[in-house]
Parts: sequence; structure tokens; C-alpha cells
Amino acid sequence: MQRMHSFSTDFGGRTLTIETGKIAKQANGAVLVRFGETAVVVAATGTDTPREGVDFFPLTVDFEEKMYAVGKIPGGFLRREGRPAETAILTSRLIDRPIRPMFPDGYHNDVQIVCTAVSVDPDNAPDIPAMIGASCALSISDIPFEGPIAGVRVGLIDGQFIVEPTVEQAKVSELNLAVAGTKDAILMVEAGAKEVSEEVMLDAIWFAHGEIKKLVEFQEKIQAEVGKPKMDFEVYTPPEELAKEIEAYGEPKIHDALMDPDKLHRDKMVSEAKEEILAHFTELYPDNEIDIAHVVAKLVKRVFRHIITVDKIRPDGRALDEVRPISCEVGLLARPHGCSLFTRGQTQVLNCLALAPLREAQNLETLAGDIQKRYIHHYNFPPYSVGETKPLRSPGRREIGHGALAERALLPVIPSEEEFPYTIRLVSEVLESNGSSSMASTCASTLSLMDAGVPIKAPVSGVAMGLVKEGENFTILTDIQGLEDANGDMDFKVAGTSKGITAIQMDIKVDGLTKDILQAALAQAKKGRAFILGKMLECIAEPRKQLKKYAPKITTIKVNPEKIKDIIGPGGKIIKKIVEDTGAQIDINDDGTVYIAAADSESADAAIKTIQDITAEPEVGKIYTGKVTRIMNFGAFVEFMPGREGLVHISQLAKERVEKVEDVVSVGDEIVVKLVEIDSKGRLNLSRKACLK
Repeated sequence: MQRMHSFSTDFGGRTLTIETGKIAKQANGAVLVRFGETAVVVAATGTDTPREGVDFFPLTVDFEEKMYAVGKIPGGFLRREGRPAETAILTSRLIDRPIRPMFPDGYHNDVQIVCTAVSVDPDNAPDIPAMIGASCALSISDIPFEGPIAGVRVGLIDGQFIVEPTVEQAKVSELNLAVAGTKDAILMVEAGAKEVSEEVMLDAIWFAHGEIKKLVEFQEKIQAEVGKPKMDFEVYTPPEELAKEIEAYGEPKIHDALMDPDKLHRDKMVSEAKEEILAHFTELYPDNEIDIAHVVAKLVKRVFRHIITVDKIRPDGRALDEVRPISCEVGLLARPHGCSLFTRGQTQVLNCLALAPLREAQNLETLAGDIQKRYIHHYNFPPYSVGETKPLRSPGRREIGHGALAERALLPVIPSEEEFPYTIRLVSEVLESNGSSSMASTCASTLSLMDAGVPIKAPVSGVAMGLVKEGENFTILTDIQGLEDANGDMDFKVAGTSKGITAIQMDIKVDGLTKDILQAALAQAKKGRAFILGKMLECIAEPRKQLKKYAPKITTIKVNPEKIKDIIGPGGKIIKKIVEDTGAQIDINDDGTVYIAAADSESADAAIKTIQDITAEPEVGKIYTGKVTRIMNFGAFVEFMPGREGLVHISQLAKERVEKVEDVVSVGDEIVVKLVEIDSKGRLNLSRKACLK
């Protein structure tokens, strides 16, 4: 029977423990990662043979959130977890991105990594432990993984970097940075920030890399002690002489086809060139059809990289640091509360904004606790945006990831609930795509917010940077298009204001990046962002001073918290009547903040007056108009303020003597009364007689 092994190390001042040999022993590699009271089961499984007919690496990474991990039962009829939440999908992507480049070229076996959070301590989030666990499970398995890798999350508080910030630390941190890498280089960066400088961001990344080195060394010790020998696999290689012949014949044709600024026409020309090369060599070497197809498939990437690294030109003729032509429009549509159309080259995004009362905020049930989001960004990528026909389905991992990035980029500039008491939803519809639609969504979101009159703290722009690296030589590209993303080595998205960075996302396809490359990429990105921001501000320089015609008008007033029950009334009777009478929507916080949302000022004013009347304190000596609600032998009860009744004693109904109350007033009568006394028991005594001449 396999013996359990346990290994521990310090991680951010807490103990990180990895156990193996006890659980999930039928997987190729499996570990239980403990960090504080958080625990994640990670299992890595691979097939013995490659998947037939594929020329890519079929890797699947799934992060599973189980509500029992925080002692909860899922909602819904079935009382079990359903489709992965967006937080789980984003964590799956976070783990996938640094692991994927670490498998050898030509390895086409299916590999699946399943990370299950089985216990979660809010101060010790499971995402980074799951990433470390995935690397460790692969490292000790027989799967040919070229790691280990590790990840770390870094915060910034009072100028000091913090490893794996707690919940309270994260609330005040200027930076939420996740970095993954090997002991030699960076593989992945993802960050949200409150306008930090490029210098601070670079320092934070390299601070994180220092921690990554320690975690990689920790895993190497585990691998040395319990790791399995790596399996052998064959990498398909076509005959060398045939490959050289195809390349010599095909390179000029592919080169000419690539040098076309129009995406669709270029794709057509490349396809035709590849078909011609295939036909030519298949006729010459009919027994080598598979070999020919393999070489031709790799030829586009080979030629593209030569154009960039040697010729130092781009397929669309731009300079290496040049941004594609930009156009911006706002206010295209009548009914959305804000709208923009952002076009950069052949990438185009229509962004629409809707405002709503705070009650429309999104409520999320997560392992970190229940979260309420009042600022939401959604990203849609229809097939026509790339000239394709596909069934329309619910958002996939890509859409969710791109939407989250654009959302994160704008979050630091969104006004607070006190400054702007609205729920804000932005939707980016990608109408055309030829690279960096997520950054186009960021720019379009900024324009829509300003068009809507949302008082953002500063406008945000974004740009995607690329890299082609051959040996020690590298070329950085500003504003990459689809071809440069597909055949390059890096997709590095940077968003921010004129003051600093608000979001970063970096994915690479090589075995890591050096500090010099990152520094150069950040500097070049800053220039690109500034250029794009200038074009945006030419369209709309600042947020509009007033909301659009159809946007709800929300007014905030403060009342005594003890009066909230009076506004609501028994069973919600009073507040329902206010809504019915005025047409306004009303939300009340426990601190006495009341939000009144209405389509026009008249409805809002009516609701405000009613609430002010309800919460107003009765004043002795003040005259009121009230309605008779009850009649007793000794007098009449009158509602003289909303929800407030007082007694008009029979002696106070008229100047003359009154024998019967019914002789003077009836239920439903409106009468003018004066508040003459609030007695020691809080009873309100009214007089009609005092108001008569």
C-alpha cells in the first residue's frame, strides 16, 4: 500500500502543506493542498496515447467550487451545485494559463486537471493553492510536464508588498496581482490596480517572482522524493529533406499572402496559397500526404515570425509601435442610458449601458461569502464578428474571461454608491474582431459611461501588446491583430488611466519572460494607451453633466433609522401605497439612507414629500389637515400625518357643546386640526375647535 507523504513550507507567513499518496491514487498524480483552513484536492490524469487527428495539446483544467467547503447547502430545487459559477471559471483559466506552455511541443495526449475546493477559509483563498497543487500533481506524475511552476498573489498597502493578502488587507490594498512562473521566468500576470505606475507594477511582479522561486524549489524536493519517471512519447517529425523542399517553394507564396492589411482577404489568400502548395507536393509525393500537410500547417507561423523578427515589418504595414486607425462615437442609440461604438482597425465593439436602482445589483453566492455587485460588465462574441456561422450559445470561458478583464479595468474609476447610487450594467457586443476585443471593450465602456453621465474618476484606455522571441532577440508589437496573437509568443493586455495602470492580463506561449522584456513591453504599452486615450477624449472629453432622458432619476435622502418601520408600515402597507401612488421605486438601507428612483421629477418629489411627512416629528402648535379614521363616544381619531393618529376629544370638535361626535364629523372626512399636546405617554391630542374662527 502506498504511503502518505506530507511536505510543508512557509508561504506568506502561513504554512502551506502538500500531501500525496493517500487520496485519488488512480490518477496519474494527485495531491491535497492545505493552506490555513483551506484545502484543495488536485488530480492530474492523462491518456497513454495521443488523440488521433489533432495537431494541438488537448488540456482541460477545471476548478470546482463546493458549497460544503464553507458549510453551506446550495440553493435551488436540486440542492446541488450546477453549472460552474463565473468565479470558478475564472479560477480555471488562472490555473490553465501558466501550466499550458509547460508541456513539450508535439505532445498531443489528453490531460485533465481537476481542482476541488473541499474546505475554504476566507482569509486563505483556494485559487493559488489550487494552481500550486496542479503543478505539483503534474510534477510527481508520469505525464511529461516541464515544470514545476508556482503562483502567488500580491497586495500593496502603504508602499509595502503583501504576500497572499487577507480579506481585510485586500479591502485597502492598491493592487491585486496574481503572478505565475518558473524559477527562471514569468509565465502569467493578472492584476487589478488603483492606478499604480509601471515601475511599481514591475517591482510587484518581481517581488512575486522571488516568492515563486521558493515555491518551485519546494515542489522540486517533493518531485525528487515521490515523483514517478516521465513517460516516453513520440513526436511526429516529417522527413527533413522534404520539409526543406516544401519550405523553399512555399515561403514566398505564404509571404505574399500574409502582406495584406485586410483580415478576410488575407485569410483567403493564405488558404489559397496553402492549398496550392499542398496540391503541388501531393502530386509529386503522393505517399507523403501526411508529411506535406504537417509542414504546410506550420509554414504560416514560420514565415510570419521571420517577417517580424528579421524584416521588422508587420503584415498590415504598420510600425512595430503603431496603433491601428481609431474612430469613436457616442450616443448612437436612443433608449440605452449610454452608448458608444469603438473601432480600432478591424476590431469593433458596440457598448450599451443601463442604469437601475441599487436593488437591481447582482447577488452572488460564492465560497468567499455572499457578494453584491452594483457594477457589471458583460462581453458577447457573436460568430459573425469573425465572418463565421455557429450556433449561439451561453457565454463560454473566453467570453467570461474577457468580460471580467474589462470589468476589472474600469472598477477603480467607478464612483462609490454614495456618489452615484445606481446599479450599472455595461454590455460589449463585439461586431468585428481582429485582435484585442477585450481592450476595445474597455475603451468602449469608458465612452459609454461618460456618454451616460456617470461621474467616473478618470477615463480608462487599454491596449494589447505582442511579442515574437527568437533566442535572445525579441520584438514587441503594439496593438496586436489576430494574426500576430495566433502566431506570436505573448498576449499582454494593459489598461489604465493617464495616471497609472488599472488592469493587466498576460499570457505567453514560450517558457517565460525576463524582466527586460516586461519592462520594455510596459513602457511601449504606456505610449499606446496614451494615444488611444487621446482619440477617445476627442470624441467626449468628460462625463455629461446630466443623465439621459430615459435613465431613472435617483434621489437620496436621509431619515432617522428608527423611522424606517414607519415608512414600511405593517406588512409593507405604507411603502407599497407610496410606490402605487407615485410610481417611484424606493429602497431603504438600515442606516436610514432612502433611495427614490423615478422616471420624472414629479414622481420623485411626490415620493420624497410623503416620506418626509411620515418621518417628520409632530410639532405642538402646528396646524394639520387630516382624515377621520375612527369615531368613538368620547371623540374622533384623525390621521393628521402619514401613519400618525391623534385624538380630537368631543369637547374639541366645535366651539359649541357637541352631544354626539357623529353630529359633527364622519369617518373619511378631511378636517383641519391643531396639535395641542403630546402627553407623558406619547399620545397626540388634537383640537378642531382651535382652528375655527
